[in-house]
Amino acid sequence: MTTETTPTEKYLEVQRSDEFAGLRRKLRNFIFPVTVAFFLWYALYVLLSAYARGFMSVKLIGNINVALLLGLLQFVSTFVIAWYYSRFAARQIDPTADKIREDLTAGAAARSAATPAARTDDAPETDTEAAK
Repeated sequence: MTTETTPTEKYLEVQRSDEFAGLRRKLRNFIFPVTVAFFLWYALYVLLSAYARGFMSVKLIGNINVALLLGLLQFVSTFVIAWYYSRFAARQIDPTADKIREDLTAGAAARSAATPAARTDDAPETDTEAAK
């Protein structure tokens, strides 16, 4: 009987770790407020378009009105959020996630090095060996 942990147990152990919980907390603390803010910004645009037609049709420069400007700002805000998330993830999320992955793969490599799989002639071939 072996005492080594299965991959499922190892992943559950990582999931229960304080490091992983902190990673999820950081991600949620970023994603939920930004998502709510963007949704409210979009809803404001839709509501203004539906109920404040006079305001939205005010011409600013030439044929550019408030509605067109706010509509284009929807695209700008989407790209700004994507850029900001990418920057946030690179600084706050990725280093912790990389460390967790390294710990997980280092543990798996140590387990596989400790128990090398000995192949005997009567052992069945795997699909990749049979394909060769």
